[in-house]
Amino acid sequence: MKTEQRRLSTAEERRETVLRTAIGAFAARGYFGTTTTEVAKAAGISQAYVYRLFPNKEALFTAVVEHCFVQVRAALERGAAAATSSAPEAVLRSMGDAYARLISDNDLLLVQLHAQAAAVSEPAVREAVRAGYARAVEYVRGASGGGEEQVQQFFATGMLCHLIVSIDADTVDAPWTRTLAAGIRHY
Repeated sequence: MKTEQRRLSTAEERRETVLRTAIGAFAARGYFGTTTTEVAKAAGISQAYVYRLFPNKEALFTAVVEHCFVQVRAALERGAAAATSSAPEAVLRSMGDAYARLISDNDLLLVQLHAQAAAVSEPAVREAVRAGYARAVEYVRGASGGGEEQVQQFFATGMLCHLIVSIDADTVDAPWTRTLAAGIRHY
């Protein structure tokens, strides 16, 4: 009779599980509307264990924000690698396409939007968002070779993509939605 040994997950594996679970919870209800109890329940662990991994909700949320920026960076890297030429315009276009594919995952998009909203009043969240954007801007600048205006336009277009996706502008056939969405690719 063969017995199966139960493998216990490490704290780092549990931390990753909590982060993945927390993305969905924070996406659904935002920073202010989500409790650590809800995250713990969704992750299948106790609230006390969440607090062993993260000292408080703020630390959990900022870790989620950082985790999302890691995903953004990976998408930008894939886009840069897939560019058809090394011209800044081509690299930026390819990175933009990769980012548009990434934010078709509504949870990631919603966490980004909630993080930006919470950053207004929560200094730790503000710092996490600032740090994430600082790294993203510097990566885009270096990988694309684009100038200041090109990099600024890249991020402005990304923010416009957030708006278009979040308000489901494609379902509204009106002059204002056509104006906002003109030339913007999203999935």
